[in-house]
Amino acid sequence: MAGPKTRATTHWQWARTFAVRYPAVSFDPDPIFVRDGRVATAAGVTSALDLTLAFIEEDHGGEVARAVARELVTYLQRPGNQAQMSMFTAAPPPGDGVVRRVVEHITSDPGGDLATAALARRAGVSERHLSRLFLRQLGVTPGRFVRRARTEAAAQLLTTTRLPMAAVAARCGFGNAETLRQAFLDHYGVPPSHYRSTQSARSS
Repeated sequence: MAGPKTRATTHWQWARTFAVRYPAVSFDPDPIFVRDGRVATAAGVTSALDLTLAFIEEDHGGEVARAVARELVTYLQRPGNQAQMSMFTAAPPPGDGVVRRVVEHITSDPGGDLATAALARRAGVSERHLSRLFLRQLGVTPGRFVRRARTEAAAQLLTTTRLPMAAVAARCGFGNAETLRQAFLDHYGVPPSHYRSTQSARSS
């Protein structure tokens, strides 16, 4: 019986290709780096720096890792499961016109009714067809895209405003602050309060 697959990451654009080429490896296109036992992989150039800093912190402590980060003029700390790219800035515009219009609607109104059924009605297609289009164009379902877009919209508000957590959650389509917290843990690996304190400090 085959053992569990080694988990790894790579650049999101090549994850599917590598998954087909190396079926014994489970590729996750979301994190910036992954450590699975003795195997460590990074998604790209800057994420390799994050992985290196994680090694340094593990071997020599956080103070040395922060000193190295300052010398490199890079992030002081980014968790490995932080997402590789932003839905708002890094992803290329979808080639399909239906998907492009739906994406524009989602990112312009993250607090609105973005259930897959509502998005399908707006696009004039069935839910199943919309899901197929999203998977083909973006590699994610509409629901997953919406959750990520809302989380990133909340991240923008957390670092650019002083709105309380409940207000940020409501404005970005989350039911309450706890739902927002869970989304941040899934997407960034840290709670929103920690994200606000560290990222606001970097941008100031």
